[in-house]
Amino acid sequence: MRPLLFALCVFACWPALADDTAALEAAVQAHERGDVAGARQALEALSRQGVPAADYNLGVIALDAGQPAEAARWMERAARAGFVTAMVGLGRLHDTGRLGRTDLLQAQRWFTLAAQAGSVDAMVEVGTAFYLGRGAVRDRAAAAHWYREAAKGGDVGAQYLLAAMYEGGDGVDADLRLARYWYDIAAKNGDEAAPSKLKELDARLKAAS
Repeated sequence: MRPLLFALCVFACWPALADDTAALEAAVQAHERGDVAGARQALEALSRQGVPAADYNLGVIALDAGQPAEAARWMERAARAGFVTAMVGLGRLHDTGRLGRTDLLQAQRWFTLAAQAGSVDAMVEVGTAFYLGRGAVRDRAAAAHWYREAAKGGDVGAQYLLAAMYEGGDGVDADLRLARYWYDIAAKNGDEAAPSKLKELDARLKAAS
């Protein structure tokens, strides 16, 4: 059973009463104890009060129960209220075909909204869609933009990919110094391939100078 979401950052960007926070925590704890019915009842009460996190978590419960259409309904309600995690969740439902068919255009729509709202995971998804032409027109410059945003947000994979794009002039002007900069960050953040690329670029830059 997947744990329900409870993140304090939700309430940093969404007005909520302390009672709502406590009630959401109680619902999450009920779910963790295996009391799905109790968690659902508490979340439905919060949903009626307009708490988007409750809608999202009701979607998680529905998904775990094998009801993807119901999950999408709850998640879309949360997403339309500005709950970014729900936007990402909807993108993945459409991307993976959990709703009965794969809909890459809808996936890209929700991932883009989430990326614009600051989700690093969604930035990677949008960048990849542009890079591969999967659910979006193939646009390497747009891919580089979103990988750059994700890289700045700390995504190690995006840091490595952006470095490779600068190294090869793929969607951006070739720039070995910027490539080295991002390989170095990726290496420091634990990417296993980045250290060897860093040594390779150091040798190339030294030879060029």
